[in-house]
Amino acid sequence: MPTAPPSRCTDPECHELATRRGRCDAHQPIPWAGRDDKASRYGISSGNWRKLKARVARRDNDCCYQCGAEPPEDPDEPGHVLDHITPIAEGGSPTDLDNLGLLCSLCDELKSKAEAARGNARRRERR
Repeated sequence: MPTAPPSRCTDPECHELATRRGRCDAHQPIPWAGRDDKASRYGISSGNWRKLKARVARRDNDCCYQCGAEPPEDPDEPGHVLDHITPIAEGGSPTDLDNLGLLCSLCDELKSKAEAARGNARRRERR
């Protein structure tokens, strides 16, 4: 059975021939790119992170620890995220259950912005 002739790489600026999945060897996608890698960030596997989240969810009755919001009933809405109460950068423990809690998406966004502002202030002080 005849095969199709080789095609060009799908990268707009590349003129090489595609070897796999429509891309040349230099433009192959990086496996797991864009995924949140808990192992490199906190030294904990994603499976252990899910177990910690389940334990904290049972402990806190699946409610946000800042505003008390319950998880959304609509499965299309994002659920609560597991969060470090005291950030790791500020001396918090990555796996201590007393330092972990669930946050709703609004509280998580506000807390992340405040943490980023404190981190930027610390970085400016070091200059």
